[in-house]
Amino acid sequence: MKKSRPGVERLKARYGLMFVAPFIFGLSVFFVFPLFQSIRFMFSDLEFIPGSTKITWTGLKNIKYVLLEDPNFTKNLLKGLSTFLYSFPLIMVISLIMALILAQNFKGRIIFRGISFMTVIIASGVVIEFLLYYQGADVTGAGVEASIMEEMINVDSILKVLGLPAEISKYFQAVLNSIMTVIWNSGIQTLLFISGLQSIPDQMYEVTKVEGATKWEEFWFVTFPMLSKILVLVSVFTAVDLFTSKTDRVVSNAYNMMQSQNYNESTAMLWIYFLAVGAVVAIIFVPFNKYCLKRWE
Repeated sequence: MKKSRPGVERLKARYGLMFVAPFIFGLSVFFVFPLFQSIRFMFSDLEFIPGSTKITWTGLKNIKYVLLEDPNFTKNLLKGLSTFLYSFPLIMVISLIMALILAQNFKGRIIFRGISFMTVIIASGVVIEFLLYYQGADVTGAGVEASIMEEMINVDSILKVLGLPAEISKYFQAVLNSIMTVIWNSGIQTLLFISGLQSIPDQMYEVTKVEGATKWEEFWFVTFPMLSKILVLVSVFTAVDLFTSKTDRVVSNAYNMMQSQNYNESTAMLWIYFLAVGAVVAIIFVPFNKYCLKRWE
């Protein structure tokens, strides 16, 4: 009997597997194996002997040290989470507003889109490093932009006139100090939102015009729901970008410890940080998925 030739779907599956095989190999070797190795390091002590490495199981020793004995980890962790809580909504709102403006049909919009993307190019190069560390700026990025905003706007004096509590002034001052950094970090998000806006069918807006909807109703009942998938993508990208930033003290301290071959405490620090970040992201996305995405489908 003649052997039957493979069908089209089987050939597509075979060719697809061939194309993704390098990615699967790289993921297994360079991600999955180091991931489990880091979990092992978190519960062990490492001793580097010439020609080999001695790994001794210590249980929760490294975790207890990071949480209870390290004087800086808890403070840096809370500071990183608080920075995320005001940077994340600012980046999302600013990038969405910029995308709505740049998606309009006006002369020179390509030039303005290029200018908006220049922030991404500059922020990833030497220029932003010079700005952040100018005049003795520290690794938190609170350098030149903080001093400029403090000179432009004195939040304390404004809130004293309004009679508001002093604790609120600290929050607004932190927001103003980071506004320039937030603008620098909104370039890629703006492009993603523009791509999402361009994928919305024009017929949807024609229907709203026929029904007599206002621009405000058009945004909340057409534009915003149609951007649901892009919102998830931009939110995940922004969260990862903020939590893995070089200006985050937890990440920078852990990397410095790794450079000094202190892998056990640094991996414990990063895993605790990862779990805290995962909890924050879950708090954000679970309600969004339940009350927004499922209603818009």
